[in-house]
Amino acid sequence: MPDRTEIDALIELMARLPGLGPRSARRAVLHLIRKRALLLQPLADAMQAVASTARECLNCGNVGTADICPICADEKRGNGQLCVVEDVADLWAMERSGVFKGRYHVLGGTLSALDSVGPEELRIPQMVTRIDAESVTEVILALNATVDGQTTAHYIADQLEHRVALSSLAQGVPIGGELDYLDDGTITAALNARKRL
Repeated sequence: MPDRTEIDALIELMARLPGLGPRSARRAVLHLIRKRALLLQPLADAMQAVASTARECLNCGNVGTADICPICADEKRGNGQLCVVEDVADLWAMERSGVFKGRYHVLGGTLSALDSVGPEELRIPQMVTRIDAESVTEVILALNATVDGQTTAHYIADQLEHRVALSSLAQGVPIGGELDYLDDGTITAALNARKRL
């Protein structure tokens, strides 16, 4: 039997990706090998390019190729609204809807006592600093409707009470739902029907 050390290593790495288990990773790797010229080499090149150029925005935590992302750099978006999301996938989902015209802040997760994630492990202190520095008048908490998401929303609301207007996404986001899995219409309805906290 031929030596499959590199192939097995690739399968093991692919199996660590969200949504892929060992079997799905094995099928994906075998498909890539069969389509080496069409898929495998371009994928390897694209991954190398992303590995060398991708970085987090120093301001909001978005992912791009510059130190300051285009959203933060756009002066038109400095309208006093700051939309707080858990991760970059949520920011991209909100942006995909095309409804929100302010700026974002990516927390990098949610508070979780079980996982020992406190406010200092998230980007909450940076958010508070931005609120003053950018003359933010409204913070929109667009956190996932999970227990940890709601706990994080309440913590932030307590920290920002009497400092800025606070609102959260309303109807359209189901309990237990995650923004990245919602369609554009649902996100639009939730953002437009946000409520004060």
